[in-house]
Formats: sequence, C-alpha cells, structure tokens
Amino acid sequence: MKKLNLSLLILTTVLSFSCKQTQKEEPATAALTEDEINAKALKIQKEIITLDTHCDFNVNNFTDSINYTQELETQITLPKMEAGGLDVAWFIVYTGQDSLTESGYKAAYENAMAKFNAIHKLCEEIAPDEIELALTSDDVRHIHAKGKKVAMIGIENGYSIGTDLNNVKKFYDLGGRYMSLAHQGHSQLADSNTGEKDSVWLNNGLSELGKQVIAKMNKYGMMIDVSHPSKEAMRQMIELTKAPIIASHSSARALSNHSRNLDDEQLQWLKGNGGVVQTVAFSPYVSVTKDSIFKNESKKVLEAEAQKQDFELLERDSVMTFSKEKREAYYQKYIALRNNVAPKLDSLKKVADPVNVADFVDHIDYLIEKVGIDHVGISSDFDGGGGIYGWNDASETLNVTKELVRRGYTKTEIEKLWSGNLLRVLDEVQAVAQKIQQEE
Repeated sequence: MKKLNLSLLILTTVLSFSCKQTQKEEPATAALTEDEINAKALKIQKEIITLDTHCDFNVNNFTDSINYTQELETQITLPKMEAGGLDVAWFIVYTGQDSLTESGYKAAYENAMAKFNAIHKLCEEIAPDEIELALTSDDVRHIHAKGKKVAMIGIENGYSIGTDLNNVKKFYDLGGRYMSLAHQGHSQLADSNTGEKDSVWLNNGLSELGKQVIAKMNKYGMMIDVSHPSKEAMRQMIELTKAPIIASHSSARALSNHSRNLDDEQLQWLKGNGGVVQTVAFSPYVSVTKDSIFKNESKKVLEAEAQKQDFELLERDSVMTFSKEKREAYYQKYIALRNNVAPKLDSLKKVADPVNVADFVDHIDYLIEKVGIDHVGISSDFDGGGGIYGWNDASETLNVTKELVRRGYTKTEIEKLWSGNLLRVLDEVQAVAQKIQQEE
C-alpha cells in the first residue's frame, strides 16, 4: 500500500511539473536575445493599450495650418504616437500660477478655455478620422478598437477655476477627467510642493474652498491629482475624498530626492486609498544627481551656441515671469538654438551618462515593491519638461516596453502599467460619482 501511495505521489508530482511547463506562456527573459526582446515587446504593445497621463501642448500647434497631424518639433504628435505605438495621450489644460486676484483668475480661466477648445478642435475638426476624445474607459477601448488614437484631458492647476465652484462641472463637461489643485506656487485651493523651499505655506494644506472642490470632483467623477500639491494637502485630500486619487506624473522620492516625488509614507497613503502613481520620465525626478551632471555638460554646449547667436540663456523661473507672448517667443528661439546643437548633444549623451529608460524603470520596480503592481502607471510629461534618453518623444515609446520585457514583466503586468491601473481608477471614481448623484 505504501509503495502504491509513493508511486502515486511521484506520478502526481511529475504530472504537476509537466502541466506547469506546458502552461508556461513564455521563455525566461534572461534567455532572450535582444532581437527576441524587441519582437516580444512589439507584440505585447500591439495587443494592449498604451496610455500616457501627462502631455503638455501649445495652442499655437492646434490650428488649421500647424497641428499634430504634422511632424512638428514637439515631443508628441500623431505621427510620433503612431511610430512609437502610443495609443492614448492625456492632453493637459495647464495654467501657470499667478496672483490670487480676480484679474489673475480671469486670465487663468481664459487660458484654460483656450486649451480645452484647442483639444476639441483637434479631435472634432482637424483630425476626427485620426483621434477622438474619450470620457470613460469604455470610450478608450471603443476608440482604440476603431484604430484611432485617443485623446483625454487632464487639468494641471485648479487655479484656473478661480473661486467659482461651477467651473468644476464646466471643466468636467468639457472633458476634464483629472485635476490638480496647485502647481508651482500656492493656489487659492491648496499649497504647492514648492513650499518646501522656505516652509512658507498659504493654506496649511487645503483651503476651505479647496475642500469644497474635492467634494465637487467626487460628485462629478473627476480624478484628484496629487502631483504638485504639498504633502499635507495630499494627506487632507485622501482624508476627504470618497474615491481613489492619482499622482498623474510623479516618481519615487527614495530614488530621487525631489519634492515633486512621493516619499514612502505618501506611497502608503496612496495604496490605502486605492489610487495609482504614474511614474514620470522627467530627468530630475528620475535622478537629481545624474540630471545635474549631464545638464552641466549640456549647458556648456548650449552656452557656446547662444553666444554665437547673441542669445541669453535664462533659468526657467525667470522665463515664467514673462508675459505669455514674451515667454513663447523666448522658447521658440531656445528650441531653434537647441535644434542647431542637437548632434552635439546626442554625441554627449553617449559619454556623459544621461538619465535613461533603465533609470526610469528602476522607479517602476521600486514603486511596485512598495505599493504593488495594481497602483503604478506610466507618464512622460512631454512638452512640459519631460523626456529621458531612450524615451525623449512619443516615437520612442516602445523602448519603455522593451525594458519592462527585459526585466521579466509579463504581458498582463505591462498592460496594467501602461493603462489598466489608471483606467481602473477612472472607473471607480466615476462609480463613486454616480452613487453620490443617486443619493442626492
């Protein structure tokens, strides 16, 4: 009897091992060649939805004559999305922080409306056969299934709503599906992470108006974005919200000590809330140290060219004090200058160790270790300062998937990182809104 039982045990073990071997979908990544990694990444990317939660834009590139159907110098366009396999771009209604006055609010609101209108113009007039605006996760899947690119809208800096709570609903109706309550400087709604520089705070987290905005966002189904607001503001948001939050473009502070990143305590708050942190490919947020060293080398090249052209290079904070027209004129000249020395900068990248895709995926690894695969996503901050070596525009999107494959992530995990987790949060936020509206 014992011999029979032992024989059965051996047979069961062999069958179990054989089944596991048969069910194994893919060979160990360590055994893959670079060509095999490329092929596998390409196959995965064709079968999933890739989504980037933060892409800034200039309304001057959303006109009949100059627009995203063309190959512009910007980091994201429809041709670049197609080339890199990026399916969904969240276009950002961004407003810089200005005075907390009626005139400041009016200008901010007008800026926001111009950006909403530009996105709608792209989707409804300029390229309706190529890109369509999505308002829900079902929209995303439906539009993607039609072979079109997908546009979504995020609002960076609630400063643009002024003091009128009705603007939350107005922005939602225009397609806004997430909003941060502050940017570079304290707003009328919330303190900014920039307060860490001098420990001077305006609201001690959220203002009373900010707390009302959180309730309105919950009611209408707009995701709360904690990228940019202060740590205390984030804590209060999580305390007040009835729905999961997102950090639309932040990375791990433990790996790059920048106040725009989330520390381990904040990550645990986010996990407990059920939210998602969208790891951002913004060089200093990925590695303050590597970024600083590389920028010093790049600066020498740029300064030499600027001297030839009699152009003064300025710090970003200085440029942000300019009028809109003067600021745009400066950046136009700066981009032209940078393009002139692009070959030199590309050569520099080969020897000066810039922040790269591997560094970026280190953050994804770390965040997953801390909060789990269900709470991590991906963003670029293209045309808002983002971009790293290997993923410097939308045409290089596949390189991120390649690095994930190289590290052994499965198709299911890669799909969660690229879109699944963010769309899950959007669904939950909209379900909470429906419940609130039914109860009222």
